Amino acid sequence: MTSATEQSKTPAGRRGPAVPRLIATDLDGTLLREDKTVSARTLAALAAAEEAGIEVFFVTGRPARWMDVVSDHVHGHGLAICANGAAVVDLHDGGRCVEVRPLERAAALAIVRAVRAAAPDASFAVERTTCFQYEPQYPPYNLAPDAVMAPAETLLAEDGGRAAPILKLLAHHPELAPDAFLELARSVAGEHGSFTHSSSTALLEISGVGVSKASTLARCCAARGIAPREVVAFGDMPNDLEMLGWAGTSYAMANAHPDVLAATTHRTAANDEDGVAEVVERILRDGTL
Repeated sequence: MTSATEQSKTPAGRRGPAVPRLIATDLDGTLLREDKTVSARTLAALAAAEEAGIEVFFVTGRPARWMDVVSDHVHGHGLAICANGAAVVDLHDGGRCVEVRPLERAAALAIVRAVRAAAPDASFAVERTTCFQYEPQYPPYNLAPDAVMAPAETLLAEDGGRAAPILKLLAHHPELAPDAFLELARSVAGEHGSFTHSSSTALLEISGVGVSKASTLARCCAARGIAPREVVAFGDMPNDLEMLGWAGTSYAMANAHPDVLAATTHRTAANDEDGVAEVVERILRDGTL
């Protein structure tokens, strides 16, 4: 595996400016170490970037309620993109959603029905702006203390518009491989939502049609007059692919999923070796990407 200082060939027109205007980084498997902490080296690198006038955006599949690990380390604007682009949250204001791009109830219900018909052992959970809901057979992944349990069809029943917006639907299968489950679900329900995954297990993350890390990051950058070529992005899993393809310069972590390694123009060290910090330090020191 090559390090950040051993760059792969970059297609013409893909290089950004020597000093980018914005750094967009995934969290789990990318910025965070495997113990879910941010190293002192990484914190120092990000602080130095913002001191140099480079905005830093955390762009993650995590909901706002899981952002405590980095909420104290966002300077400047204090915004982060959560739930794979479904929400922009203000980490300076307790994770308050300032923009929501929801998955509509009817679309979520159509996805549940189609995926369940194709894979009867699938189970589902619903991440809303205010709560987490899940089926009895759904694996107990970091369940919130106030999570609500019921069949997905009940959770997604007609509510007269009173329920909080859906950020994403999650689907788990106990036996299928992650990529195989993703392909199956897309084939039967892809018209109703955007499907991806970021786990080593068969856990799919489903957002509204057109909602992704990339599309929401593009909206945030456009509002700031920042072009794709002025963005450096970091990621490790399939839910990062569109963002890495959109950014002018993209880095895959050494520990990245094979599809991410195949799609990106550059490599950096693994998350446990502070790969993001390695690149940021070099940008600030040498002005090279």
